[in-house]
Amino acid sequence: MNDLRAAVSAGRAPFDQSFGLQPIDRNETYSASTAYARALADELLPRLPTPRERRFRAGLGASLGALGLLHAHRTRPETFGGLFLQSGSFFRPRTDAQESLFPRFPRVSRFVGRVLRGHGAAPIPVTISCGLAEENLDNNRIVADALRRQGYDVRFVESRDAHTWVGWRDVWDPWLPELLQRAWT
Repeated sequence: MNDLRAAVSAGRAPFDQSFGLQPIDRNETYSASTAYARALADELLPRLPTPRERRFRAGLGASLGALGLLHAHRTRPETFGGLFLQSGSFFRPRTDAQESLFPRFPRVSRFVGRVLRGHGAAPIPVTISCGLAEENLDNNRIVADALRRQGYDVRFVESRDAHTWVGWRDVWDPWLPELLQRAWT
């Protein structure tokens, strides 16, 4: 978050506050859970001292967290005005047999299929990033293309990294301030 604070200080991001969420059961919470989407929209966000206007709320998530935020947005479109999705776990049966033992694989792949078909589209600015060394790079490209066809303002960023915190952090500047500018102006 220091990179984000530096971007704010330099005037490259119209930013006020950030909040980190840590679920009790990450695999359950972020795997296209309707209960999570509802709790986020109806219980958590209204209690935070953030702007009430949707366009001023942006979600940033990586891996399953990216999937969870996209699901929350598609389920509850009023939740966010922009999404920054990194290395999304957008599992599909055809391309992710290695993930098929993940307990929520069927729920995740059903949701991703609905996204690809356009179900629940509510276009907002989105940035999707993924490392060139990631096995889920193709799925992230496919989701970015599907969102773009549905009217989303999408930026797709490929980084020279893998599925790591360092790789995700290194994409924040300049791409997170750029997303915030698109969402908030």
